[in-house]
Amino acid sequence: MDPTPAQYAIRVRGRLGATMLSAFPTLEPRPHGTDTILTGLLDRSALYGALAEIEALGLDLVEVRQLTSPDGS
Repeated sequence: MDPTPAQYAIRVRGRLGATMLSAFPTLEPRPHGTDTILTGLLDRSALYGALAEIEALGLDLVEVRQLTSPDGS
């Protein structure tokens, strides 16, 4: 069983267009300089799925950060 979902920020190199963003329908994109930050509430399997999609699309992963702990603190 997956642990409780937590809020994550995933930063990828470059500005993603609509076609690339369509691969991440549950994540909210926002530009940050020349990069894109995707944020959303993810459980472990959803996080790994998003990371696998980033790899499959050949995107350059810069950072993955958990914004809240699973217990909400």
